[in-house]
Amino acid sequence: MEIKTAIAKTTRYAMEFNGDTCDIAERPQGGISLILADGQGHGLPAHHTSGLVVNRAVSLISDGTRDGAVARAVHDYLYAAKDKKVSCTLTVISADMDTETVVMSRNSNCPVIVKTDDYTCVYDENVNPIGVHHHTKPLIYELPLSPGMVIVSYTDGISSAGRKVNSQKADFKKIMDIIKNNPPEDVSFIVNSIMDYALQLDNNKAGDDMTVIAMGICEKDSTPVKIHRVTASFPF
Repeated sequence: MEIKTAIAKTTRYAMEFNGDTCDIAERPQGGISLILADGQGHGLPAHHTSGLVVNRAVSLISDGTRDGAVARAVHDYLYAAKDKKVSCTLTVISADMDTETVVMSRNSNCPVIVKTDDYTCVYDENVNPIGVHHHTKPLIYELPLSPGMVIVSYTDGISSAGRKVNSQKADFKKIMDIIKNNPPEDVSFIVNSIMDYALQLDNNKAGDDMTVIAMGICEKDSTPVKIHRVTASFPF
């Protein structure tokens, strides 16, 4: 199988720093993790918070820490470092080759959406963000790793898009249609389409920091040489 990932993010209109941070970590027993955090507030303080959370999560995952323990440890760190006064959402999506499963860890007010060849699930139960409430735990979901899977999540700038323009939030059905109508090979198209839709609702002036992440599990790559490829673009 082949794992494809994609990330699209933009900063709140007229702000220099993005309060969302995301990264990719290789798992020591094989596989990768997508980590997404949204720091409380906007601008540089939120950027510092989410960056601190993601960097700590990447370090723990690289050390072999399981995803549920990662979320708890990062919560404890933020809780102590910010004196339980700053919150942050955290989502981790992992393709774990050791267990041959996709593991999703959520401390976010935004859903994780999973599409397979047989069904579509939306994981959106209420859960606390990390950093504020002492006994905060993540919600953990685990599914067998199989070709055809698409896993998508985003920050609340996507779900709230359009609110400041016409007092209406993004239509979740349209986001679902984008995911349902595209295969795992096209995760870049999926994240870009969701981002384009949200920006259109905000008249291309994002009302909040926006980030979309996606992971696709594809059929085995038939090429004789296995090459890991990462492409990134950072406009400024």
